[in-house]
Amino acid sequence: MPDLTKTTATDEKTVAPDVTDAIAAGPAPGKPRSLWSDAWRELRSNPLFVISAFLIVVLLVVAAFPGLFTGTDPESGDQVNHFLGKPELSHFFQADWFGYDRTGRSIYARVVFGARNSILVGVGVTVLVTLFGGLCGMLAGYFGGFWDSLISRLTDVFFGIPFLLGAMVVLNAFTERTVWVVMGALAFLGWTQIARVMRGAVITTKHADYVVAARALGAGTKRILFRHILPNALAPVIVVATISLGTYIVAESTLSYLGLGIGDGAISWGGDISDATQDIRNNPHTLFFPAGMLSITVLAFIMMGDAVREALDPKLR
Repeated sequence: MPDLTKTTATDEKTVAPDVTDAIAAGPAPGKPRSLWSDAWRELRSNPLFVISAFLIVVLLVVAAFPGLFTGTDPESGDQVNHFLGKPELSHFFQADWFGYDRTGRSIYARVVFGARNSILVGVGVTVLVTLFGGLCGMLAGYFGGFWDSLISRLTDVFFGIPFLLGAMVVLNAFTERTVWVVMGALAFLGWTQIARVMRGAVITTKHADYVVAARALGAGTKRILFRHILPNALAPVIVVATISLGTYIVAESTLSYLGLGIGDGAISWGGDISDATQDIRNNPHTLFFPAGMLSITVLAFIMMGDAVREALDPKLR
């Protein structure tokens, strides 16, 4: 009969060192994930983000390099042969793919070249309001007191001005309305929302333990603001800015529709929508394509904003 005690002892001698080594080694070392890395992992698996990002990349390429998509001059027209010409869907990426307007100009070429001004205004205004509004909100939230009261009262004043009506009044004062003038007018009236969001995020963040510890260790105001508070207060600002970008594109198109947008014969979707209203009953294609591209662009940025909001807010996951 085998000696069970001896066998068990042998097994213990064989197994125990491995178990002991595993316990002594502890858990496998790993770098803790930050909010941004978790958000990126969430975004990559979100179909909403993937679709919107693809559409935005395509639109940006079209806006930056319109010559890659059409060789037709969007300003030249043949009113005799192409007056309100119908779309030819069999001719993909050709001048008559979307048809022609009442002056014989290619609607497809105008849609392609109009993407530049519309997207440029949206992106430019978003960058301006994020920088200026974010700075004002950060100063108000961190320092409080006089700066908080001053900036808060300024935001109250600007919030009382209807956005489009205020933009119309500002732009009406300029005889030459370039892209930069339109961007400046929209940014002048649109910074308040970002400022309020940043102010609230900074007030919440500045009382965190790591900020108190950095202040106790002698860190200066500049280091605390830009190394500790700003990275942790930036998430809600990015969400609001991404969603607002589509709003600014719509605002520029609305102003162009009203005749107060980009002047000097510049091509924009809003201007083409305005020109097409007189032909909407008998030739709806003149309105459908520029309005459709505007809707797709705005929808893509709103979808991305929603995806970013879900990724940065753990409560929505």
